[in-house]
Amino acid sequence: MLEYRAYEEIERYLNGQMAAEERAGFEALLRTDARLAEQVREHRQMLQALKAFGQRQDLRQQLNTIHSQMEVEQQPATPNGWKVFWNRHRQTVAVAASVSLLSVFGTLWSVQQMKAPVQQQTARYVELRREVERLKKAQTAIINGINDASKPATPRPAAFSGTGFAISSDGYVVTSSHVVEGADSIMIENKAGSKYKVTEVYRDEIHDLSILKVTEDTFEGFGKLPYTFKDTESELGEKVFTLGYPREDIVFGEGSLSSSSGFEGDTTAYQISIPLNPGNSGGPLLDDRGNLIGVISGKQAGQEGAAFAIKSAYLMQLINELAITGQVQPLILPKNNTLSAQNRPQQLKKLKEYVFVVKVYN
Repeated sequence: MLEYRAYEEIERYLNGQMAAEERAGFEALLRTDARLAEQVREHRQMLQALKAFGQRQDLRQQLNTIHSQMEVEQQPATPNGWKVFWNRHRQTVAVAASVSLLSVFGTLWSVQQMKAPVQQQTARYVELRREVERLKKAQTAIINGINDASKPATPRPAAFSGTGFAISSDGYVVTSSHVVEGADSIMIENKAGSKYKVTEVYRDEIHDLSILKVTEDTFEGFGKLPYTFKDTESELGEKVFTLGYPREDIVFGEGSLSSSSGFEGDTTAYQISIPLNPGNSGGPLLDDRGNLIGVISGKQAGQEGAAFAIKSAYLMQLINELAITGQVQPLILPKNNTLSAQNRPQQLKKLKEYVFVVKVYN
């Protein structure tokens, strides 16, 4: 009975139900009775725990009620139901929509920021394919080999042109892959006027190389090629030259090897100090002795004389791999260089037969 009365007094004290005089006396007793003080502390903790539990139960019940109400309101039974739902929750929906829009625009902005450096880098590298508005010479003989034989020949200009050169006597030619990109038909023609219809048999877009093959039944071969392919690195500062078709007539360019790596440090290419123009892509790069050391691919925008060529060592590696995999038959590459003992004009005179303007029709 005494224990019960003690807890009753404690509850009255904690609930603020004591009069001022009685409360002052009870607090004086707490200062002298350690056991009573401990009971008050424990009882206060118990009441606080019960209060917190009750609050959690009330909150859970409120949430369950709101959830049930939303499920009912979301039912498309009547238009009024949607109206009530919208009136009660439109602020939440508006906030969610704003967050979604911000996320979308933020993502788009991030993508554009990521693309910008790529676009800037692409702009710094210029491919040297030449767009042809109108050929000066009649193309009837070429078109006869391109169009269906059942249709009358209708002369039409090539859409693009570049340069290519023979890599074997049996009709294989190499050029830059961007020169023949999107082509319906491809023709090659050398300075002597020899014309051949060709098809692309392999493309390496990463290193910008395409291998073409003459497909005409009457083709008897290019004859013995006068140059050989160098399979070792050329030295920095070596004199180099090229032939190409930046216009309808063949053009000679000369310079030096200015770096043993290409654009952005590409180790499969050289940098050369030869001024080049659209139409030079796919042309041969040769050293002073007439050894073929590379394939012209492009230049750096805003840097006069900063051009690039894929190394012949990589081209030879590609040819060997294609033969091993059966994608291209084994090529008969030239083994004797007949240009090394000749002066430059004599070298160029001989090379003209094996360097072609590549005309792309689409």
